Amino acid sequence: MTKIGLEIHCQLTNLESKLFCPCKANYREYEPNTNICPICIGLPGSLPRLNQKAIEKASMIAMALNCSTPEKIAFFRKNYFYPDLPKNFQITQLNIYGDTSIGGLGYTMVGEKKIRITRVQLEEDPGRLIYEGSSSKNQTTLVDYNRAGTPLVEIVTEPDFENPKQVREFLNILSDLLQNLGVSDPSLEGAMRADANVSIEGGNKVEIKNIGSFHDLEKAIHFEITRQESLYSRNIPIVQETRHWDDRRKITISARSKEEELDYRYFLEGDIPWIRIDKDTQERLQKEMPESISSKKDRYVSKYGIPAQVADVLSSDKFYSDLFEQSHNEKNAKEIANIITTDLMGLVDTREKREQSKFTSKHLEELADAIQSGKITRNSAKNALYEIVKTGKDLTQIIAELDLGNVSDESEIEKIINEVISQEPQAVEQAKKNPQTINYLVGKVMQKTKGKADPKLTLDLLKNKIK
Repeated sequence: MTKIGLEIHCQLTNLESKLFCPCKANYREYEPNTNICPICIGLPGSLPRLNQKAIEKASMIAMALNCSTPEKIAFFRKNYFYPDLPKNFQITQLNIYGDTSIGGLGYTMVGEKKIRITRVQLEEDPGRLIYEGSSSKNQTTLVDYNRAGTPLVEIVTEPDFENPKQVREFLNILSDLLQNLGVSDPSLEGAMRADANVSIEGGNKVEIKNIGSFHDLEKAIHFEITRQESLYSRNIPIVQETRHWDDRRKITISARSKEEELDYRYFLEGDIPWIRIDKDTQERLQKEMPESISSKKDRYVSKYGIPAQVADVLSSDKFYSDLFEQSHNEKNAKEIANIITTDLMGLVDTREKREQSKFTSKHLEELADAIQSGKITRNSAKNALYEIVKTGKDLTQIIAELDLGNVSDESEIEKIINEVISQEPQAVEQAKKNPQTINYLVGKVMQKTKGKADPKLTLDLLKNKIK
């Protein structure tokens, strides 16, 4: 039996400042070692000042994961050599005096599988080590402290995962949840990282670290399970240790023996008092939380009749669900959902494309209304959508410039139908025997009109012609 547990580190990227000082939380826009101050580089005499918004955002994450939320929380010093934290300790949380982390026991579902959450804790992110050099002999290690002190939520699970696929599904669910809460953007480099603890029946737990992506994590777990099963089958002991993922060779390599909590010499952080989060504050935060993804999905299906699969895709991505919420009404909801999931997602499928896009919710509303009113066909709407995303021009202007207007003149369509019938005698005979094949002829008419012919009118006229 395989047991897999996770330790997921999620930066609170949407905050303005670091966890214990006024430096910017968004360190990515700065040159190395310029987003720092005496507090985040640990100069003697500097004192931390806790970011209240970080407490609130971390509490929301705990609530969304169905965790218990204690009224009093505490911070501890984790004494361990961090080359990228100059003060040589990390300020974090630990449940020594009962549940004193930001979130206690909780759970989330991965399909029918219940994944238990052990705790949610708030801590500071270390800085970043940068390695230069082609080999270990001439390698130089550089340190960038810009990231040091960035607010970080660590989510620890029980070893409830049975295979790497469940792990990947859970991380996707968690990523969507963080985006929906508006507390983090997991697509940013380093914003969401995960370590795995893997063990097979009869063996010790092995921690895998230094994993760059969800895809690599899945690979690393696959490799580690295979490695441990191989050792067990040859009666070789599975040592409890920390292993790193070697992305170049696609293997895990031994890094050090696994530390226990005693090795970190935790003690209460004397410069930060106990924090009280009373019931009124918890209730306020609960009310401020956005609608959950599952609730959105259910509403889209029950209220607007959107297919469950489409509703699932639409509700799980905050960017698209926000567009939907800003543009839909009861009449155009299904059309807008269809445009987003069928066409728009393929055009703005990366963060960079979304930022560069000129597309707005007003464009989306106008496009759906134009389709429903018969002003343009769905095929023409795809061409218009591409231009809108690229240029941000008004829909009316694009229809005129590209001549996308719906061809609904009966005599004009009849003329084109006659051409198609004369050019496709075999298809006409086939349609007479099997009416379902008439769609081939409809497609030919649409092809000649560049997708502008009214499809319903075209179908009706074709049926009359080939009776």
